[in-house]
Amino acid sequence: MDAAAEPIISVSHLSVQIERRPVLSDINLVIEPHRFEMVIGPNGAGKTTLLRIILGLMRPQSGSVRVFGLDPRRLRHRGRLLGYVPQRPLADPKFPATVGAVVLMGRYGQIGLFRRPGAEDRAAVRLALTRVGLLDLIDRPIGSLSGGQSQRVFIARALCAEPKLLLLDEPSIGLDEGAREQFYELLRRLQHDLELTVIMVTHDLSVVSLHTDRVVCLNRRLIAHQGLPLQAHALEDCYGCQVEALFHGHVPHRVVN
Repeated sequence: MDAAAEPIISVSHLSVQIERRPVLSDINLVIEPHRFEMVIGPNGAGKTTLLRIILGLMRPQSGSVRVFGLDPRRLRHRGRLLGYVPQRPLADPKFPATVGAVVLMGRYGQIGLFRRPGAEDRAAVRLALTRVGLLDLIDRPIGSLSGGQSQRVFIARALCAEPKLLLLDEPSIGLDEGAREQFYELLRRLQHDLELTVIMVTHDLSVVSLHTDRVVCLNRRLIAHQGLPLQAHALEDCYGCQVEALFHGHVPHRVVN
């Protein structure tokens, strides 16, 4: 296989237990470069655990995971490969920092311990904020922003490391319908312009058909990994209930009854 075509992520027979409770069972998954993939499934399906394994934050009980051909725990100390937006990027929404300072956190892997940020780091912050349309807010307190603006800041923080793989865990929680749509359009544009591979965990099935290349249906085991249109039986197996087909724009999608 040509090196340019090698998978970004390769998961083989992955199984994970937390406190002796099975969370993921015998997962086999391959994700190719430059894809926008959404991971869907009910609460407790193991979606966040899968992201944490890919990020090298957890160790599986069995099986193997390779990200860019390496054990993901080795990638944690390498800049410019992984970007991550967690469910709750700031524990305290009134965190006393400016937008620019929050985005600069994404450069810490490149800056290193006990070193001050340089001109290259400050330029990366400005570029990341420009890409998400918030450069004019660089000196604003992060706590003064709307939910949609805050999420753009956290995207900028992840982009500041110049990653090739961007992982997001429920990034649209708390956003209204208009802000969600703008957020997904921004992600899709960034994915295309920067040639990113994007993996996003979401419960928001209403946008899956418009913004994704492939869908990973997960419920402790891998139910399906497929392109569109989604098959009803896959969602029914994933969520354990019937679904009905709806239309969003010109593309059919399915929602859980």
